Amino acid sequence: MKPTIYDVAKKAGVSIATVSKVVNNTGRISEKTRSRVKEVMKEIDYSPSSVAAALTGKRTFTIGVLVPDIANPFFAEVARALENHARMTGYAIILCSTDYQREREQDYLELLLKKQVDGIIIATEARDWKVFKKLLDKNIPLLMFSIDHPSFSSHVVTTDDIRGGYLAGRYLLDNGHRNFAVIVEENRESGRLRLEGFKQSLMDAGIELSDSFVVFSKSRVEEAKKAAKQILALNNRPTSVFAATDLIAAVFMNEARKANISIPEDISVIGFDNTIHAEIADPGLTTIAQPTDELARYAIHQLLESIEKPNSLPGHRIMLAPELIERDSVKNLN
Repeated sequence: MKPTIYDVAKKAGVSIATVSKVVNNTGRISEKTRSRVKEVMKEIDYSPSSVAAALTGKRTFTIGVLVPDIANPFFAEVARALENHARMTGYAIILCSTDYQREREQDYLELLLKKQVDGIIIATEARDWKVFKKLLDKNIPLLMFSIDHPSFSSHVVTTDDIRGGYLAGRYLLDNGHRNFAVIVEENRESGRLRLEGFKQSLMDAGIELSDSFVVFSKSRVEEAKKAAKQILALNNRPTSVFAATDLIAAVFMNEARKANISIPEDISVIGFDNTIHAEIADPGLTTIAQPTDELARYAIHQLLESIEKPNSLPGHRIMLAPELIERDSVKNLN
């Protein structure tokens, strides 16, 4: 059975109020009594309740992180980077993966509120923005990660997705490609912005991307397989494919291999994120890299600023530039 504050008080021969003062570092207590209480706490392995601390107005030094799918390598790497930077500042994270489900998203938000987290980082495309506005009404510090919403006044840390899409299109054009297909996450604002940037690069070269060559898919294996098969089955198959995430790109390359279609000899592929998928793909995947560690560092910094200065003005928007990482999945047709 987990030791309680009553057990500490009894063993140390002091009152519960004295133990509470030691835990919260308040009140006037002799150094001898303070040392004795701490010694007993260590001896019986007593840990103060974070909820109890929150009820007394103390921080719990925990941050909630809401992601759409932890199986997506990008969000797995984001979670790790956020945890690393949080630990450096004495915070721990509670990670919640919604699996793109509205009900699960709401359940996790309620859980985080019950856990009395000091702030929440949101990387999900909310199905109901009213839920998040309620959090703001409760004065819970929030930060939007890799997403944005014009009606939301929280801090935002994101990548310039339009520029990333543009870089992908420009690279394919520079390598002589003129026939393109795109697989993009329609359910995420980042996916729509990447498509916008890609289209802009083609328009600058006098090329218009046909809607029939734009396929929508979540960044999940089964959906990405269907999208890949749809493109590979086209009679006028494109010479290149821009996949809006590395996971989608890796699935496409695998499906092409099954159909005896060579990458990049028969069709070139470029991804987005620069996750582990890009590094271990065969051939190596050319991709648009997001500065994951930098994004996480800024996110933790901005959120902690909101926690420490609750009356400061919200709405800081930090946008970092992506970078092209060249590997071997794009053939130069020139």
